[in-house]
Amino acid sequence: MDFDQAYNNVAAVGNFPQIMQRFRQRSAETYVSHAWQRDVPYGNAMRERFDWYAQANAGAPTLLFIHGGYWQASDKDDYAFIAEGLIEAGFNVGLLEYTLAPEASMGTIVGQIGKALDYLLAHRDALNIGQQVVLCGHSAGGHLTALYRRHTLVTLAMPISGLMELDPISRCWLNDKLRLSADDIQRYSPQRLIGDGAPLLVTVGGDELPALIRHSREYASACREAGQAVRLVELAGCHHFAVLDDLARVDGEHVQALLEHLTP
Repeated sequence: MDFDQAYNNVAAVGNFPQIMQRFRQRSAETYVSHAWQRDVPYGNAMRERFDWYAQANAGAPTLLFIHGGYWQASDKDDYAFIAEGLIEAGFNVGLLEYTLAPEASMGTIVGQIGKALDYLLAHRDALNIGQQVVLCGHSAGGHLTALYRRHTLVTLAMPISGLMELDPISRCWLNDKLRLSADDIQRYSPQRLIGDGAPLLVTVGGDELPALIRHSREYASACREAGQAVRLVELAGCHHFAVLDDLARVDGEHVQALLEHLTP
């Protein structure tokens, strides 16, 4: 297999610069339209920050979002637009940031997400975080989401187009900055860490690269075989970035699936 091609989401969509320009414009509008707390520190490193939007009502459900970028690109500010439909649906929304490779190793990145969740748990009352907390991430963020579905704060994990096995990632251009070791692959591949944790809502675009679809299907299947609560949603007609357009819509499949899960 040509791993470089198999995991090149940018080349697969063809108009990535225009997509990101649109995402950033929509995100800038989202920050203006809603009362966010920006760059709240959860640690001392420059990128150990999160943005926070809180509903006025106490006990609102919360969604925490981890952006993608293959652990080495992008910023939470690029993806704030995903909160639009969630805010309309009554969710608190947190956008988590982390240090990128090669400045940070995979172990450091994974540890920072844990630190962010620990901070949010410790400040639960001050931030108006209710009992229902969805941890959600896209692509590399989906990988980080799957690793933390056992965290005390998390009641539902929603990895979107997640990367669940790191071995193929170590065999392509992505490893130039990640520098994954054999130990990293074993310790941080969710596919190798099937165990107890929060229920799963695994989503992936039907028009994504076959490798990305396979990651989601195989992870969902392994968790289901282990007796865990799993729902797999494949979004027809969506490529790797269009899935985020769906997340941003209150009538999209993501928000509707969340509301179905969270309704008593």
